[in-house]
Amino acid sequence: MTVTVRVIRAGDKTPLESFLSRHRDTTMFLRTGLLLEGVFDPRPPATYAAAFEGAAVVGAAMHAENGHIVLEAPVALPEIVRTAVGASGRAVTGFVGRWRQTTAARATFGLTAAPAQFEKQQELYALDLARLVVPEALANGWLRCRRPTAAEVPLLTEWRVAYRQESFNSPAGPALITSSRQEVERAFADGASWLLEDEGRPVAYQHFNARLPDIVQVGGVWTPPDLRGRGYARAVVAGSLLAARAQGALRAVLFTDDDNRPAQRAYVALGFERVGDYGLVILAQPARP
Repeated sequence: MTVTVRVIRAGDKTPLESFLSRHRDTTMFLRTGLLLEGVFDPRPPATYAAAFEGAAVVGAAMHAENGHIVLEAPVALPEIVRTAVGASGRAVTGFVGRWRQTTAARATFGLTAAPAQFEKQQELYALDLARLVVPEALANGWLRCRRPTAAEVPLLTEWRVAYRQESFNSPAGPALITSSRQEVERAFADGASWLLEDEGRPVAYQHFNARLPDIVQVGGVWTPPDLRGRGYARAVVAGSLLAARAQGALRAVLFTDDDNRPAQRAYVALGFERVGDYGLVILAQPARP
C-alpha cells in the first residue's frame, strides 16, 4: 500500500493515538503533546506530521514549541520530519527519539556536523509498577518522599540549574536560571515533582517529564554531589512511582546515558529493565534547514 505523508488534522487523532500506544515506551512526549490546547489549530504549539497507509498511521514526528523534533518514525522518516518542520516554520534545536532515528533526522537536514551542546545515545528502561522494588529506607519511613512546597522552589531551581549543566552541558547564565525556574514551577503546579527528605533535610528531587493516566516518564533526577552514594536518587524515584501507582499508573519509563553505570544500577535495583535505546541531541545553535 502507498504511504502518504501530511500534517495531522483533528480527524487523525484516533489513528495517531492508536499508533503511538503501540510504541508506548518511546512516545511519551508525542502522546502528551497531543493534550496541548490548540494542537490542531492553524498555528499549534506543537506541529505533528505522520505517514499513513490508508487510514492507519505508520510513523509520526512532532516539531515542538522549543524546536525539538520528537520522533517515532520507522518508515518515511525524511518526509515526515520535513513536513513537520515545513509546517511549523520554527527553527530546529534538537532531536529526540530512538537513537537511529535521531541521527537519521539530523542527517535529513544536513546537520550531522553541526555543533551540538549535547549528543548522546541513551538507554531506555521500563517497569511494570506492580513489580516496583521499594528501598528499605523508604519502606521503613527512614526517608520520606513528598511533594515540595512553594517555599522550596528557589532551592529546586538551583538544583535544576546544576542538573542541566551537568547532564546537558547547558551554558550558565540568566537564561538558564529563568528557564530552570519555569520548569520547576510548571512541574510544581502540575503536581509532577517530588522531593526526598532525610530527617527533614531535602536530599533529592525528581519530576515526571511526561504523564498519562496509565504510564509516567521519570526525568530530572537530581542528588547534590555531596549527598550521592546513599541511595537517595533511587528512593526519590521509588517514592514518586509509589504515588503514581496509587493514582492508577501501571507502567513507568525513563532513559539515561548509556555510560551512566550508577544510574543504571539504581534503576535496575528498582525493577526497571532495559527495553531499547533512545537518543537526545541538543544543537549548540538553532538551525533553519
